[in-house]
Amino acid sequence: MYLIKHSQIFVFLSLLLVFSCQKKSCEIDSRIAAININLPIQRLEKALYASKSKEDVQRFLQANSLFARKYLQVDANHLDNNLINSLYGLVTNPQLSKFVTETEKTFGNLEPQQRDLVTAFKHIKYYYPKTNLPQVQTFVSGLLGPDLVVSDSIIVLGLDYFVGDKASYRPKQPNYILDRYKPQNLIPAVMLQQSAKFNSTDLDDKRMMAQMIYYGKSYYFTQHVLPCTPDSTIIGFSDQQIADVQYNEGKIWAHLVEKNLLFETNHFKTGKYLEERPTVPEIDAKCPGRIGRWVGWQIVRKYMEENPEVTLPQLMAEKDAQKIFNNSHYKPKRRS
Repeated sequence: MYLIKHSQIFVFLSLLLVFSCQKKSCEIDSRIAAININLPIQRLEKALYASKSKEDVQRFLQANSLFARKYLQVDANHLDNNLINSLYGLVTNPQLSKFVTETEKTFGNLEPQQRDLVTAFKHIKYYYPKTNLPQVQTFVSGLLGPDLVVSDSIIVLGLDYFVGDKASYRPKQPNYILDRYKPQNLIPAVMLQQSAKFNSTDLDDKRMMAQMIYYGKSYYFTQHVLPCTPDSTIIGFSDQQIADVQYNEGKIWAHLVEKNLLFETNHFKTGKYLEERPTVPEIDAKCPGRIGRWVGWQIVRKYMEENPEVTLPQLMAEKDAQKIFNNSHYKPKRRS
């Protein structure tokens, strides 16, 4: 079987190894720590839900035109009455008002999230000095708007999506996806999207290996700019799943190789290993979905270990997935 039934001692030692390695890599370079950035978080939901009239809603939109354009996808200078009426309906909805209060209670002053954002953007400014800092805003749409908007100019955090499993309302997603909608997952999710700005790839290379390495670079970037964040939070696996896939890494790799999947271009076949699924039963009933992305992450990690002269920007700019794969010398051993 893929997932061997571990003894309690093995599980403990596996998790201890994961956390100890994470702690070791948590130190921030003094040159990065010394970078001074100002990244306030503007709480737009407080401003909107303080509205007492439709005119207040209109003034809110006009005062936050970038938010209106990027998050609501409307022009604040040409507002539709239907939009204003809809937003005012949200403001005056007593159930949503309770949800807003619940969300604010969960996140408080957003100190952990702001700390992580500052840490991440200090790293980004170090590696990419010309990067402009975006506006950072929060919003509560009653789960009607996007969970996140990440662009060069603005980041909007849909806090209501990330309240967690005790929230009165949850996004309409299956449980294996809902597990990733927690407060601690918020900023890693932002950085995963932010990584796309720097992640070069050969769009003509449709092989599964190339897609795996693209995702691997994204996770490596996120891990690098948020060095105190555990792997489980970055990829959205449980601690037990991380321990299991690490223990069975050789068996997972053997499956991909034996089934000739690395060079497969058929999306129907590659999607089983790369896209959202509760499990990958082709490997084992308990193998977590998106396992191909996790393997891609391990390939990229091995590549960076084998090639210490390669910088983060050089990694992210490398379009040649075959080069990364070949120079990673990735070949985990299958446990007997």
